[in-house]
Amino acid sequence: MGSYAVFLRGINVGGINIKMADLRDALKTCGFEDAKTLLASGNVVLSSSLDAAAVKRECEKSLRAAFGYEAWVVVLEAGRVGYLVEACPYPDDDKSTHAYITISSDTAVLDELEAAGSSLEGHAQQRLAPEALAWLAPVGGTLDSPFSKISAKAKFKAATTTRNLRTMIKVRDAARALAAG
Repeated sequence: MGSYAVFLRGINVGGINIKMADLRDALKTCGFEDAKTLLASGNVVLSSSLDAAAVKRECEKSLRAAFGYEAWVVVLEAGRVGYLVEACPYPDDDKSTHAYITISSDTAVLDELEAAGSSLEGHAQQRLAPEALAWLAPVGGTLDSPFSKISAKAKFKAATTTRNLRTMIKVRDAARALAAG
């Protein structure tokens, strides 16, 4: 039995509103009995005997059936979330900047996003792993930051999802607790 973190793309921010209780119910209905949601931005920890790719397929199928939208998720093994948090060179609690981690199941899209970000003057970013890119944005200006505007382009938006580092730490801790039983 493996422990996984499931990150839903684009819910409760852009017209697709899902209550976390309904999300848990939908996942439990498709066999993820211990699914637990964190915050209201589509973060789930669960355990399964399936591998990560199969968890992704089952979650997306369940979400499409339950909520009628083109669901897309990134699934990471619990240990992988811990690795990304530890690998992030940026602080999780800074007065002037916020640290973010953008993750994707499509590394080619993340390669392209990384290249686009590298061309921005003064932009701080670091590739953490094939599936993850860490970056900084000014407090209060995340959505207006040049990198955020690039990452919002359709070709990136459809294949990536972003969480702040504080959220990733909470997901890591919840996934560890689930794995510990």
